[in-house]
Amino acid sequence: MAHKQSPIHSGFGAHTTAAEVLEGRDLHGVTAMVTGGHSGLGLETTRALASAGAHVIVAARDPGAARPVLAGLGNVVADRLDLADLASVRDFAGRFLATGRHLDMLIGSAGIMACPETRRGPGWEAQFATNHLGHYALVNLLWPALKGGARVVVVSSAGHHQSAIRWADVHFTQGYDKWLAYGQSKTANALFAVHLDRLGQHEGVRAFSLHPGKIFTPLQRHITQGEMVAAGWLDASGQPADPTFKTAQQGAATQVWAATSAQLQAMGGVYCEDCEIAEIDASEPPSFVGVRPYAADPVQAERLWALSATLTGIDVFSLK
Repeated sequence: MAHKQSPIHSGFGAHTTAAEVLEGRDLHGVTAMVTGGHSGLGLETTRALASAGAHVIVAARDPGAARPVLAGLGNVVADRLDLADLASVRDFAGRFLATGRHLDMLIGSAGIMACPETRRGPGWEAQFATNHLGHYALVNLLWPALKGGARVVVVSSAGHHQSAIRWADVHFTQGYDKWLAYGQSKTANALFAVHLDRLGQHEGVRAFSLHPGKIFTPLQRHITQGEMVAAGWLDASGQPADPTFKTAQQGAATQVWAATSAQLQAMGGVYCEDCEIAEIDASEPPSFVGVRPYAADPVQAERLWALSATLTGIDVFSLK
């Protein structure tokens, strides 16, 4: 897998916006789905795709709150999806499949970060459940609409440098650490794309994961101002202090690029950042740039798929 993680000189970079990625593109006739597409990077992704003509389905835990935010956008609809509730995922997927539409791109942008210890479903750690298992189940259940040619893009994070998959205690039953739990969920996002691409490419489905960059969005709602000051994100007065932070429009660029770029045709299973395929980072301590070897490891990716199938009881590929 490591050999795939080689830059392709896309011509874009850290300051590219989602609109710039799509400049001159006509996405009329394209159906896209964006989880969390009404907030933060998801909203900017929805705006960019809709502005280029795509029909966008926004999956939101509270579609009533999402619709006013999306009201000014044409060809965008919101529907209810709670990623941490498998019944909700099944219902959402069923409603979409009933439309008979083909799904050209699915962007998993929804997520939670560094939340207090929370349990979902049968005791699942909430970040792993929401960020990974929900998207795993969603893609499997939507497979009839994806196969035949689609891209699945999962928003990971440089936060994956904080933790590999904790195979002995995935759900943190032996002591919770909100940042390690977040890091593990983001590693899971990257590994999910690795194995999905391996399984899906014969059906024309390619998968990508990515780090969007550091951006101030509602994702930080569980982090105190004091924590952000200590991290160097804010100064003592609460003003932005880290010049490497991106705007939301810049932060959405890499997921839009991964979902639409012709440069990535016949490619997949890679982790991207700054509208580019990232390089492997095996440095110690981790640099938080590029992708850790454990997050690009096809053996760990297959192991995670098997665990996810066991936990959710869902695996479309086991039926083949």
